[in-house]
Amino acid sequence: MNISSVLVHAVPRALPEVQAALSALAGVEVHAATEEGRLIVTIETDSLQRSSELFTLINQQPGVLSASMVYHQFEPDPDKEA
Repeated sequence: MNISSVLVHAVPRALPEVQAALSALAGVEVHAATEEGRLIVTIETDSLQRSSELFTLINQQPGVLSASMVYHQFEPDPDKEA
């Protein structure tokens, strides 16, 4: 499992639309948002490729000014190791 933390900066007036668009992406969760347009987001996927694809999609969302990967961790899936 790949777990990434992303700091997203969005246009403040587009914040509701950005939150809805990000929340609609499978594997993406918005944890917090400020009135200034900053969001704390996590990405959880089964592959590094899918994490990269989601990070790219986040950056391409209308209203998103920037997205910065803050943290990434790979954890083996205990069900697959058994």
